[in-house]
Amino acid sequence: MTSSDCIVVGGGHNGLVCAAMLAKSGRTVLVLEASPEVGGCARTEEFFPGFRASTAHVLNRLSIDVVRALELEKHGLQIALQTPTPSPLRGGVRGGGATSPSFTPSVALSPDGNHLVLHGAYGEALSGASAAEQAAWKGLRAQLLRYAGVLKPLLSRRPPDIAGLSFADTLSLGTTALALKKLGREDMRDFLRILLMNVYDLADEQLSDDRLKGFLAFDAVLGAHLGPRSPTSLLGLYYRLAGDVSGVAGAQVVPKGGMGVVIAALRASAEKAGVGIRAAAPVARIVVENGRATGVVLADGEEIRAQTVVSAIDPAATFIELVGAPHLDTGFVRKVKNIRRKGDAAKLHLALDGVPEFPGVDANGLRGRLVIAPSADHVERAFNPSKYGQFSPEPVMEITLPSLADPSLAPGGACVLSAVVQYAPYALKEGWEAGRPKLLAAIMAQLEAYAPAIGRLVRHAELLTPADIEARYHMPGGHWHHGELQADQMLVSRPVAGWSGYDTPIDGLYLAGAGSHPGGGISGLPGLNAARRVTEAKR
Repeated sequence: MTSSDCIVVGGGHNGLVCAAMLAKSGRTVLVLEASPEVGGCARTEEFFPGFRASTAHVLNRLSIDVVRALELEKHGLQIALQTPTPSPLRGGVRGGGATSPSFTPSVALSPDGNHLVLHGAYGEALSGASAAEQAAWKGLRAQLLRYAGVLKPLLSRRPPDIAGLSFADTLSLGTTALALKKLGREDMRDFLRILLMNVYDLADEQLSDDRLKGFLAFDAVLGAHLGPRSPTSLLGLYYRLAGDVSGVAGAQVVPKGGMGVVIAALRASAEKAGVGIRAAAPVARIVVENGRATGVVLADGEEIRAQTVVSAIDPAATFIELVGAPHLDTGFVRKVKNIRRKGDAAKLHLALDGVPEFPGVDANGLRGRLVIAPSADHVERAFNPSKYGQFSPEPVMEITLPSLADPSLAPGGACVLSAVVQYAPYALKEGWEAGRPKLLAAIMAQLEAYAPAIGRLVRHAELLTPADIEARYHMPGGHWHHGELQADQMLVSRPVAGWSGYDTPIDGLYLAGAGSHPGGGISGLPGLNAARRVTEAKR
C-alpha cells in the first residue's frame, strides 16, 4: 500500500491545474487518470493515420490567473497575437495598421456566400454588414461585455457561502454590488431586465441582420440543451464573454499545435512542481472511513492512502459510483442524481485530401471559426427535434480547420476539419447505432451547402456522439460541462445547492472538475479554486 498527501482523481486540465497548485504548496500529489493519456477532451489524438485533432478545439476561457500561477508560457504555451486590419474586400483582413490585437476571427456563414466576419476580441470590428447594423452591434457588444464584467468576479473565484458569509464572501459580494452600481441607473436597470432573458428576444430587440442574430444565438446555446427562445438562454453568452484569453474578454484562439499544447504545458508545470502522474489507472472506489476520505482503490485492487482526495471528474460519478450512496445523506444523493448532464452536441473530425473551399471566405477567415447558424430561427428549429430524442436534420455547427494553424496535424497537402455539431441528444430515440450514419449524412449535406464538393475531399470521418464522448472521456452523459449551465445549476447551486464551494459532505474529499463552480470550458478555474480551498482548509 502506497500513500500520498493528496490524490487527484482525473487528469483533465482541471485536475492538472489543481495538482500543480497543491504541489506548489508543498504537498506530495498523485494524479490518477483512467485513460492512457491525460488531458481529457483537450488532448490531441490521432483519429486517422497521420491526422490528429482535439475534441475541444477553441481556446476562449483559459484564465490568466492559471497561466501566471503555473508559468505556462515557460512550459511551451504560446498565444501569439496578430494585428490585422479589416479589409473592405470579402470581409477579410490584411496585415498591418491595426490599433488593437486581433484574435481568431469568427465567420457567420451565409448560403449565398455573403458572409459576416467578426474580427478581434468578439467582434471588435464587423465586416459585411450595413453601417446601421455595425453601429447597433457596437452598442450591443459593449453592453454585453460590461454586464459580463459585472458577473466575472463571481465566476472567477469560489462562490460565496450564503449560509455563513465570511468576511471574504461579504467583500466579494460587495465588490460585485459596487460594479453593478457603477454601471449607472439606466444600465443597472437594463442589466437586471435582461439578465435572465432569452437570447432570441435580445437579438431581435437590438439587431436586424439575421446572420448576426443567428451567430449570437448559436454562441449563447453552444453545448447546452437550450434553444434561443428558451428562458435564461442569454446566460450562456454571459458565461462565454466572462472568459478571456491573455486577459482580453471575449477573445478566442486556435492554439498553434492544437489544444494538446495547453495540456502539454499544464503537465510540464505539474511535473516540475513534483506531481506524480499515473495514466491508465482507473479509480474504482474512494475509501471512506468514519465519514472521511482516506484514499482510493484502483480497478486492479491497489489501494493508495491519502490525507486529501480531490475529484476532478463528474460530480455524480464521484458520489454515486466512487463514494457510494450509503456514505451520503439521502437528500444529497437525490440532488446529485437530478443534475441535468445529458449532452446535446456531437463532434466531427474529417480527414481531408486538401483545404476545403468556402466561397466568400478568405485565407484568414479559414484560420478562424466558421459558424453555420444563418438565423436565430434556424437555430431554434435545429433545437426542436432534440426535445423529443431526435437529431436536427439541419444542424448548426462551429467549424475550425486546425491544421492550417499547425500543419503537423495533417500530412502534407491534407487538412483536418473539426466541428461541434448541434443538436444531437445523448439518448437518441432510435439509438446511435442506427442514427449515427443518418446524422453524418445530415452534417455532410449541410457542409456541402457552404463548401461545395467537400465530400470529394473526405478520406475519413469520425463522428463522436454524446454517447461516444461519454465512453472515450469517462464523462457521464457526454456533457462537456459535466452538467447544464443554467440558472438553477450555476453559482451557489453548482453542483447542487448547499455544496458549491468545492467541499463535499465527506471530510477530506473535494471537487475540482467542470461540474463544480464556475463550469466547463478550458479555463482551469475549478482546479485553481479547489486547490486554494484545500490549502485554506488545511492551514
